[in-house]
Amino acid sequence: VQLQAYGGGLVQAGGSLRLSCAASGRTFSSYASGWFRQAPGKEREFVATITWSGGNTYYANSVKGRFTISRDNAKNTVYLQMNSLKPEDTAVYYCAAGPRLATLQYEYDYWGQGTQVTVSS
Repeated sequence: VQLQAYGGGLVQAGGSLRLSCAASGRTFSSYASGWFRQAPGKEREFVATITWSGGNTYYANSVKGRFTISRDNAKNTVYLQMNSLKPEDTAVYYCAAGPRLATLQYEYDYWGQGTQVTVSS
């Protein structure tokens, strides 16, 4: 499975962005997916995850109620809708795929390149 994240950009605080993660490979729909982010000088951290069916999701407390993860298996794509963005959301965002709903990086087998999200105050 190969993953490519895109949709990042520069947005003002309070604004919205939707990130997409396009996957190649027939088996993508059988994988759970996750989003992580890494801010400058900080470690990569968990953001959100979704099961292969889309039936279950889980979020980091810092984004709960503002971000929504979803997927369209027919399009082999996972999305991260980000609303009410804050300057502290500024980071490089990465998508990943793994066998189950998970919050730890080592539980994911495949990673995409990152996409930069910058939120100005």
